[in-house]
Amino acid sequence: MSTPFLEVRDLAFAYGRGAARRGVLSDVFLDVERGSVVGLLGPNGSGKTTLLRIVAGVLEPAAGTVRLDGRPLATLSRRQLATRVAVVPQETRATFDFSVLEMVLMGRYPHLGPFELEGADDMEIARRALDDTGTLPLEQRSFATLSGGEKQRVVIAAALAQASDLLLLDEPTAALDLRYQFEIMSVLQRLNATRGTTIIVSTHDMNLAAALCQRLVLLKQGQVLAAGRTEDVLTPENLRALYDVDADVRFHDRAGHLTVVPIAARP
Repeated sequence: MSTPFLEVRDLAFAYGRGAARRGVLSDVFLDVERGSVVGLLGPNGSGKTTLLRIVAGVLEPAAGTVRLDGRPLATLSRRQLATRVAVVPQETRATFDFSVLEMVLMGRYPHLGPFELEGADDMEIARRALDDTGTLPLEQRSFATLSGGEKQRVVIAAALAQASDLLLLDEPTAALDLRYQFEIMSVLQRLNATRGTTIIVSTHDMNLAAALCQRLVLLKQGQVLAAGRTEDVLTPENLRALYDVDADVRFHDRAGHLTVVPIAARP
């Protein structure tokens, strides 16, 4: 039996100490195969973002282990981790007036030595990432002048320029209108299909998860409620237990995936 690309075992995490201690994750198990797309679904406060931050190495768990390609995450240096895991946050603000190309070149920093400048190879990798996300024509534009959907695609391009094995996205379509939501989903589907990028995405959008993800993990109050293939996990019974709502779940022939229609909140 092959070892999963990402293994999370018996994970626990809490914020604060003493009387102020607030448990966020408890007994979390997760397996992610190389080249797969996994979605994290759950209500606000269920621990989705915290789990992503632990996998990214930003937070240290109170208990449990995380292994990437068989190696404990805790044994990787910051630089090593940055070459293996890339993160796309909910929102990115540039402090200075960077161009799109400059923003994407920042993804090459983990591969450069101290005081080393980007070379021709780095430029090529950055422009390839821009091309893969459909943003190459924007490379000389100011990042600050872009639309929400364009900014998100550029941030994904920067993550791709890191040449990492694992891409983590936290609510990538949360602040976008419907057209840009479709654009981001198409970009992620294409990256997974053409590059084999392993993707974990946290989202509240059940239909995005159904369209994009091969597997789902449902988190409630910091614990895994259900995990498995999307068609097995995305059921009315699980959504009732997760969100306390009644929902209609069925396969949509034209969309080519399951669709979810919330019906009513349960009394």
